[in-house]
Amino acid sequence: MSNAALSAVIPFSHVEQIREARAVLDGQAAALTDIARRLDASFCAAVELLRTASGSIILTGMGKAGHIARKIAATLSSLGTRSHYLHPAEAVHGDLGCIHAEDVLLALSNSGETEELVRLVPIVQRMGVPIVAITATDSSTLGREADVTLKLGRLREAGPLGLAPTTTTTAMLALGDALAIVVSRLKGFTPQQFAVYHPGGSLGQKLKSVREVMRRGDELRIAEETETIRSVFVALRRPGRRTGAVMLVDADGQLSGLFTDSDLARLLEGRKEQQLDRPIAEVMTAKPLTVNVEMPLEAAVEILTRHRVSELPVVDGGHRPVGLIDITDVIAMLPREEETGSAPPAPHIALSRGATPA
Repeated sequence: MSNAALSAVIPFSHVEQIREARAVLDGQAAALTDIARRLDASFCAAVELLRTASGSIILTGMGKAGHIARKIAATLSSLGTRSHYLHPAEAVHGDLGCIHAEDVLLALSNSGETEELVRLVPIVQRMGVPIVAITATDSSTLGREADVTLKLGRLREAGPLGLAPTTTTTAMLALGDALAIVVSRLKGFTPQQFAVYHPGGSLGQKLKSVREVMRRGDELRIAEETETIRSVFVALRRPGRRTGAVMLVDADGQLSGLFTDSDLARLLEGRKEQQLDRPIAEVMTAKPLTVNVEMPLEAAVEILTRHRVSELPVVDGGHRPVGLIDITDVIAMLPREEETGSAPPAPHIALSRGATPA
């Protein structure tokens, strides 16, 4: 038996572990499928309450349900619906001040009889705050008192003991995600708004526009296409960070070509020093690929990757250069080789030389 075959043999104990894990996942998947099938007008009523709230969505729950409530609050916030978590025990010890009549309370409890929530509900009702409940049935205290009840049904928790909140908390989380996404869509939430709430990390980088990242001003090297290569590089020599490309313009100031440090190196390697005193237009890349300032940065990175270029001029509506995207500034966003293989990514934007993507 080969080493590969031996490594593929799973010990019996591992087989049992995987079998039990699959049973957990299958059980939770079946629960979610059942809940999805049973969704009715109550879900739409809950969505309408959340969508039209002029205040905040207040999430509350105890124990594991409380942890899920925190995550739903975070998801709602990230999708443009102002929300935060209120600990039901702390609420009756002064934290009720964070609730206002314009808010909506979204309460999570599988049993619907959680002591802290049952005590909180009548207080919130006296404040005139609508209540949406996610609970097993509408026959519990929470289910009866809520303005809208989203029923999970009687779910069995995972594992042989069936005690720890598992399937029920998964169902609460999924239902909360469904609420957040549907509400955000009804509100017309856009990727641009999403970027405002996610400025950090790789996600924030992808959602930026070209305008936010491009090099500009003194960082750019711009010259007239009629100048010689030697004069261009002498005149544009400056300390500090510089781009690896010179953008060439015609008599009207419109971008006509691009000449890179690599182009210069090829001339020298080919012993074509005489070309240094000839117009740079003779050796520049005419009508280079360009982007505009409002293009999503992720799309610009895709162009860099697909066309295997290191610099991408940014032009305004009159095709005048206003910036440059340099690959060194966005290298962290480039796809890894194992993700793309040897071929460049499949194109999403049809592009030709001289075209300016919208």
